[in-house]
Amino acid sequence: MAGKRKENPGGSSNNLRGDVLRVLGVLKVATAEQIQRIGVPHLSYRHTDKPTPSKRKQARTASHTGALSDMRKHNLAENGGSTETGDRLRNLTTKGLQAAAYELQRPVTEMGSTARGAGSSGASHPMAVNETVIAMLRPKPNLAELTKEPAEARAAAQAAVDAPGGIGTIASYWTEVPLPATGTWNAPGKGGAQADSVLTAPQDGVPLLFLEVDNCHESAEEIADKLEKYARFFRRKVKDSDCRERPMWRTRWTAPPTWSGDAAHPPVLLVFNRIGERNPNRTIPRLQELTRHLWQGERAGGYHEYDGKMPIIATGLKNLREHGPAGPVFLRFGRDHMQPLLEAIGNPRREAAEARFREETRARRDEYQAQLRRAAQEQAAKQAAEREARRPVCTGCGARFTDERWQEAHATDWGTPRDTHPHLCDDCKQRADTAQVPAAGKQERQEPVRDGAWQPGFQRHARRPVCTECGAEFTDERWRAVEHVGWGASQEPRPSLCEDCDRQAVTEVQQAWPGAHRQQEQGQAVPEQNGGAWLSRFRR
Repeated sequence: MAGKRKENPGGSSNNLRGDVLRVLGVLKVATAEQIQRIGVPHLSYRHTDKPTPSKRKQARTASHTGALSDMRKHNLAENGGSTETGDRLRNLTTKGLQAAAYELQRPVTEMGSTARGAGSSGASHPMAVNETVIAMLRPKPNLAELTKEPAEARAAAQAAVDAPGGIGTIASYWTEVPLPATGTWNAPGKGGAQADSVLTAPQDGVPLLFLEVDNCHESAEEIADKLEKYARFFRRKVKDSDCRERPMWRTRWTAPPTWSGDAAHPPVLLVFNRIGERNPNRTIPRLQELTRHLWQGERAGGYHEYDGKMPIIATGLKNLREHGPAGPVFLRFGRDHMQPLLEAIGNPRREAAEARFREETRARRDEYQAQLRRAAQEQAAKQAAEREARRPVCTGCGARFTDERWQEAHATDWGTPRDTHPHLCDDCKQRADTAQVPAAGKQERQEPVRDGAWQPGFQRHARRPVCTECGAEFTDERWRAVEHVGWGASQEPRPSLCEDCDRQAVTEVQQAWPGAHRQQEQGQAVPEQNGGAWLSRFRR
């Protein structure tokens, strides 16, 4: 502990020094109270028992004051003068900016300057910018750290927690950002502007927002000139890393290709802090007329299109502190009523019209899909009816075939046996097959089989032949005669006729051609003799 106290005599912790680095890295110059309100907001509701406001402020900021003292010892921070109310200003050194860049996870080249000397004139404008950032952030106190505080303090903290939230974190903001119309980011040329603050909080619906704070010292013409520089910067295009030309601001910040459906430039928020001699209620109407060509859109149906235009919104710092970004305290140029920030920077009418269009498109798509489904169902029903009309009917009982029986009866695949009763259903086919079994067995018993010996040259077909003339079934002898094949066996001249029809056919031929039978017998006798003479050679 002694070593730590020797290194950080102010008694600061790493968390407190991290708060200082993050806040001063963004705001460049701030008071200890502003650092405390952003970094540890619950301290604002402590030390209510102190007798005076100055005592209470001193007690609330003691922790961060010690952290600033320790950082000053390490050459990370320094005193930068004082405000008009006597509060001491603090800013980072070059070494402190490098540490803040690590804390904020930003390139050192984007950290800006050290703001040294900003407090020589009271830093009224930086203080207004800081208050604008705090009003946009609306830090929420940690109620768990206030359990021992009085009921009034806890009630005030609870009200702050229940109030509408802010936008982003301290890391979502940049200050004193150059907007080069010529030159580069690190070496901007003449004719450009410098944004008081830039907000990037896409998680809260604000991808990119530029903030300009006016203490009511500038005229409408001076503000209009600054907005012209903004528009000039937004129109500037440079080659990106893929060698394609893009708006220069897109090479540093990420934003959607369109803004609320429009190809518009990023919006600019004007915050008027009424401490000067000019009345913003008279400045804003004049400023609207001077910048009409920058923000006025074109009428398209029930909404306006703002392609290539720059949305300009105005509000007062007092209203912003009281209501926050969610309050209806923002006036967009061209509109006649106050809106919350998200509505003011957007295009609600176009979004509503696009929502209706998407809903109508979805309804038409659903109706079309429903029509397709109905047509498919009707087509399927028609095909099913046509198929049912083609379904075979059993010739035995009149019942319609099942799908399995229909497929089996009409199977034509290679190697599939042909159905024996293609016109009968399953039940009738089984009965028919059962009736054929005894007949088949009887036919098998009638087949001449001598001592179980195999008869060469005889091939039995599965079904007994039928005479094509009289329709009678062949006897076993006639069946064997017409089917007898083998070496030396003569082919039957009329194998499709039974014995009776065959004899009748022979008789008719003899009556019609008397000499044909004798020639046939002679022709049959000759081979018989020759055959005997030929075989007689082997008998010798």
